[in-house]
Formats: sequence, C-alpha cells, structure tokens
Amino acid sequence: MIRWPPTATRPHARTAASSSRPPASPPPRPPGRGSSSSPPSSARRSRSASGQLVPFTGFLGAIGEYGKQGATLAVEELNEKGGALGRKLELITEDEANPGVAVQKARKLIEKDRVVAIEGLVSSASCLAVGDEVQRAKLLMINAGANSDEIRSKRCHRYVFSTEGCNTMYVGAIGNWLIRERKVSRWYFLTSDYAFGHDLLRVARNLLQANKGAEVGSDLAPTGTTDFSQYITKMKAAKPDLIFHNLAGADVTNFLKQYAESGMTIEVAGGVIDSAYAWPVGEALRGHFPIIWWHELNTPASRAWAARYVKRWGRPPDNQAYGDYLAVHAIAQAIEKAKSTDGAKLVQALEGHTLTAAMDGLKGRPLTFRAWDHQLLQPMYVVAARDKAKWKDKWDIFEIIGEVPARGAALEDIAIPKAESQCQLEPLA
Repeated sequence: MIRWPPTATRPHARTAASSSRPPASPPPRPPGRGSSSSPPSSARRSRSASGQLVPFTGFLGAIGEYGKQGATLAVEELNEKGGALGRKLELITEDEANPGVAVQKARKLIEKDRVVAIEGLVSSASCLAVGDEVQRAKLLMINAGANSDEIRSKRCHRYVFSTEGCNTMYVGAIGNWLIRERKVSRWYFLTSDYAFGHDLLRVARNLLQANKGAEVGSDLAPTGTTDFSQYITKMKAAKPDLIFHNLAGADVTNFLKQYAESGMTIEVAGGVIDSAYAWPVGEALRGHFPIIWWHELNTPASRAWAARYVKRWGRPPDNQAYGDYLAVHAIAQAIEKAKSTDGAKLVQALEGHTLTAAMDGLKGRPLTFRAWDHQLLQPMYVVAARDKAKWKDKWDIFEIIGEVPARGAALEDIAIPKAESQCQLEPLA
C-alpha cells in the first residue's frame, strides 16, 4: 500500500536530514510492494503514500519548497475527489541534500515508510543514485526535476520515469532558436562542474558543431560559486557572439546579476532556467532561456492551476512546482489504471501512457510517456527577459516568445532519438 501523510495533519512533513537516517542494515523489502504486503492497520488500509525527495539545502535549495507546494496541492486536489482507488493520498517529503543523503532518504521511504512510489529529485547526481536504488527495490520513481540525458539513456531504469525534460529537449529548444533567430555562431560556455552541467555542455557542444558554429571558450565553475568575475573577464577577452551558461541553482542567480553589473552587452542565454532562480535577479535579468512551464502560459488549464496555486500559497508556481504537481498526478493515474499499487503493475500502466484529461499536463496538447525510455514528451517554451517597464509585478520577468516544437509538429522532434539513445530497460521482473 502507499502511505502519504496528509499535509493537513502533518504540517512538518519535511524532516531534517539527520532526523530520519535509516538503519545501517535496512531489512529486506518484501517483493511486490502493494496493499497486500502492508501492515494490517486500518489507517494504512485507508491511505496511500508516496515519498518526495527535493532539495531544501545547498545551492539547489531554493526550489525545494516550490516542489513541496506543487506536490501538496496535487494531493489535496486528488483527495477532494476521493484519492486513488478510494484511498486518501499522503505525502512524505524529505531533503535530497546530496547523492549520499538522497539514497539514505530513499531507503527510509522504502523500508520504513513503505511508500508506493517516490517522486521529485532535482540534482542529476542524486537522481542517478536514487534511480539505482529504486530499481533494486522494484519501486516506481518519477523524476520531476533532474535533466541529465543519462537518466533516460545510458543509466535508464525500468522503474524510473521522467516528467522533467532532458538536456537534449532543453538545448534543442533554445539552441536552434538562437541560431535561427539571433544568428549567433561563436559561443562561450560556462558550466556547473557536476553531472548535470557536464551533460548539458556535451549536448550544447553537439548542437553547436552540428550547425557549424565555433566554441571560443569554456569554463567549469564549482557549484556554489559566489564570485564569477574571473570568468566574466575571460568572456570579454574572447569576444563571442553568445555566452551560453550551463549553470544550475543559486549559481544562475549570482552569475546573471554579476554579468549585468559588469556592463557586459554580449548576448546571454542558458541551457536551462528555473524561474525561482531568475526572479531574484530582478531588473538586471536579460537573455533568452528554455523553460518547461511558465505561470503565464495561455491555456485554460494552466491559468486555472496557476490561480489555485496563488490562492493556496500566495505566490505564483515556478517550473519545479509544476514538475512535482505533474508527477503526483501521474502516480495517481498509474494507480487508477493498474487498479493496484504493485510496483511492476504501475510501471506497465505508465509505459506509453498519455496523461488523462483530469490532469493532462496543462499545455493543451497530449503528453505521453515513451515506452522505451520513460521520458514524458512535452513542449518547451523559449522565454525572453521582459523589460521592467512592462512588468505587472515582480514575478512578471519573462515573456513567452515561442513554443518548441510548434503546434502541429511532433514532440519527438526535440527528444533524444531512439537511434542515438543508449537506454536498455531491464526486464520487469
């Protein structure tokens, strides 16, 4: 069965990293985690739980609360309609912190909390590590925030699905637009020195080379860098057409602020942007970026959800809130479709599954999990920094200038082609 302590009765669902350390040798998990293997308490028979791993600390910490709020809102909405299979849903949220802690928390969720699924994750390194763990445990996981292509390719797993877009999708959306619309061919790269950044750099380089562009410089910056002046000095000397950053988390905020303060006028763009890290840049923000969802997306379902989120939490949702909201609904749809909480049956239910009308992805077009690598196919949006004179409020920093692929085009167009993927999903058993 799934346990998911409801936020209404569990106001401190997020615990400190040290408070829920699992036993050194966790007991083996019974095969086929379903309702039949759960303890026979009446409370557990009436509830289903999912675990959530999102960062609350470190350079990615600012988006954890958005992810928690998005998932919580999904649980509340689903429970208002009866939950899944007649059971109320509960959410147990933990701090992913770093790969080692994320694995410990995943084991705690699996062995102690006995969840039916885990969703969330933002760090690609943490997601890869937890993906190995859930595959061993035969437990469904939905990656709602980690971008590395490896998660869907070389290190894909049968029990891991992704609602978050991969680096190929993000770079395909922004890179081709930049080359076509901005005519930039000489790029300088600035990259976060960890799994996500390395993979994003690889994808961006491949796209630039395929378009016969030139790389005029590249730097790796440690995560948590606070002073980017040395990199900005090198950028000025290289005289590129474009600064293309492959940064993440608070590093994005610090770099974009310092870039503007330096007086640099060279065009800037990024392989990924989280609105939670763009908002603090404020009126200094400039450039073009790919984003998976923006709260001003003009579809009826998206506008309605953004309004519900603002009413519930007092601020607009960022893209991580969207990712976790989507992931929780996907888990609930899998349970309803499978008529079970057994891990293998949930996997089968999601392979090739198109999100249903009750929560279809909010984008006004069908979104489907590919059966062979478990990536949810969906469009990206190219956004531009909006002139402060046009802001309605402090959240109004972007304007959408393009949907990629365009309406009528195949969503496969920006995804990893099967012929280029190294994904070899394990047998289900």
